[in-house]
Amino acid sequence: MNNSFATYLKNNAKMTDQQLEQLEGAIVKKTFQKGQFLSQKDSICKHAFFVESGLVRLYTIDSNGKEHVIQFAPENWFTGDRSSVYFNEISEYYIDAIEDTTVVLLDANFNNRAIEISPEFRIYNEKLLQNHIRHLQKRISMLIGASAEERYLDFIDLYPDLTLRVPQWMIASFLGITPESLSRVRKELARRNFRP
Repeated sequence: MNNSFATYLKNNAKMTDQQLEQLEGAIVKKTFQKGQFLSQKDSICKHAFFVESGLVRLYTIDSNGKEHVIQFAPENWFTGDRSSVYFNEISEYYIDAIEDTTVVLLDANFNNRAIEISPEFRIYNEKLLQNHIRHLQKRISMLIGASAEERYLDFIDLYPDLTLRVPQWMIASFLGITPESLSRVRKELARRNFRP
């Protein structure tokens, strides 16, 4: 197996070429055009996604038609609706490609197969899951208690290369503020000579 997902697993989960060869049949890639859905609300999301190239977002739409971005997933990030993938629940989320994107499709059994093959993967997967929970807790804390500027600075820290790849209205949606508020924050930071 020779691709960026294999490189990611070698570098982060310390998997060997031999271990990766055992997983080769379980790894399926798919390319999505900009604007195309990887998964939609009211369906079963059968895969988590590892982004090899491109950029996707996971979001909801409320009863007033307003979008709320939950997560961006650039290269080397995972995304998906865990409730749907692992518990077979109807998805509450949309996942679409912000750019032309290639992902690796990971079904609910992928982690179990990888853990059987590699004890190092088990350790890495546990760390990845704990890190995901840590980020979700921080995101909740930021949304309920941080200023718009603090949220934006945290966004830049989390996603340092996305400010030029993502439309400002999507960033505002992720931050839980209006595009106008984001514009004011950016102008104030620029006035203070802040450069992301």
